[in-house]
Amino acid sequence: MPPFIDAHVHVWTDDGAKYPRAAGQRDYPPARFTPADLFVHTKPAGVAKIVLIQMSFYRFDNSYMLDSMRAHPGVFSGVGIVDFNGPSPAKAMKDLAAQGVRGFRLVGGNDFENPGIETMWRTGAEEGLAMCMLLGPDALPALDKMCARFPRTPVVIDHFARIGADGTIRDAEIRALSALARHPLVKVKASAFYALGKKQAPYTDLKPLFRRVFEDFGPRRVMWASDCPFQVGEGHQYAPSLALIAEQMPFLSADDRDWVLRRTAEATFFAR
Repeated sequence: MPPFIDAHVHVWTDDGAKYPRAAGQRDYPPARFTPADLFVHTKPAGVAKIVLIQMSFYRFDNSYMLDSMRAHPGVFSGVGIVDFNGPSPAKAMKDLAAQGVRGFRLVGGNDFENPGIETMWRTGAEEGLAMCMLLGPDALPALDKMCARFPRTPVVIDHFARIGADGTIRDAEIRALSALARHPLVKVKASAFYALGKKQAPYTDLKPLFRRVFEDFGPRRVMWASDCPFQVGEGHQYAPSLALIAEQMPFLSADDRDWVLRRTAEATFFAR
């Protein structure tokens, strides 16, 4: 199988003078997780490309992510954050897209009526830029309506919509996620296994959840991701996250695995 793509990783630095955290933002351990720190985990696992997700405590200053992308050409794509309440979110998106950013993170699901967010969705449709949604299952009905309003906007749902984050994987929540499969441009990240269900490697309790989502969305609309550095903290490791898809899903064909572990992310975040 060709090298893998990790579709969701955060990087940051302890150089606060050059890359300051935004005022009032919560910090996260470790003190740093640079590309060099990341490669310690990804290279032995056969991961050759990575989608960087703008770290929340930098807010709208995407500088560190962009500098990391420039320092490693061909390795990274990016998902940025823009101020949807700012004077021109569309311009901010296009400026970042010109620097290799292919998606934009939106958190929650209660602000879909915000004019700035509507501008982002329209721009996403026009420019082929994904709305990357970090939300819980309670927000899926609102997202469903938004996808119906903007059917040409690519959408990527992070971390199975956090189904199982409280330790319980509910059938009704899986159905709510799978209902979005009716929108052809919606994709799902199978990611953040450390934070879902039993939250213990080898994460095999998540196999039924993955299978349901895979069967409804298909291999070309599901992508694996680690959510590093959180996947490698507090007793968790990188390899079991990848192994759950690469080794623990016998119903996947070799072609299916290639899509989930590489080609879906490649088509979404690296093709242009």
